[in-house]
Amino acid sequence: MNEPAEVLGSGELELRRWRTGDVDVLDRTIHESLDHLKPWMPWTVNAGRPHTADFLTRSHEEWETGQGFGYAITSDAVVIGSCGLWRRIGPGGLDIGYWIHPSWGGRGLATKAAAALVGQGLRLAGIDHVEIHHDAANVASGAVARRLGFTEVGRSPVPEGPEAPGQVGIDVTWRITAEQWEARTASDGERAL
Repeated sequence: MNEPAEVLGSGELELRRWRTGDVDVLDRTIHESLDHLKPWMPWTVNAGRPHTADFLTRSHEEWETGQGFGYAITSDAVVIGSCGLWRRIGPGGLDIGYWIHPSWGGRGLATKAAAALVGQGLRLAGIDHVEIHHDAANVASGAVARRLGFTEVGRSPVPEGPEAPGQVGIDVTWRITAEQWEARTASDGERAL
């Protein structure tokens, strides 16, 4: 498979490919989540409709070129966050990222969304591992990686230092291989979206 499905899951949690027409809903979701995102996401300093429109245009272009696959995270058709897969860590690997509107936090939805991404990413031709990268102070992102069976494979200082107010400037890298994912999902009967 050369690209993931455009829609993953159904019902309570569904991931669907971002569309350029999603600018209003995404901009509103970002605006409502800014206090939650600012500590971790450097791009929030430029948050606003123009930045959101640029993100959606880039997301479309990345999908078309196979460099990235951005999804809206939805629950009962309401956009509650964003996630994606990107080819930015070298051959054979994909990096995933995710965020959830704070009013939807604490329900395991980021973990479910990340699981769906891992399952789809490891089905792509030439992909044998998936990574999650986050700042060491972002404990919630590390918890998602841990729950999904990722292994921490490194910590390194970010040359530029912290890029957002909650960061400490230490990049934590987690990895799961196709073999590890297959064994994990087979042993606990978990199914991705």
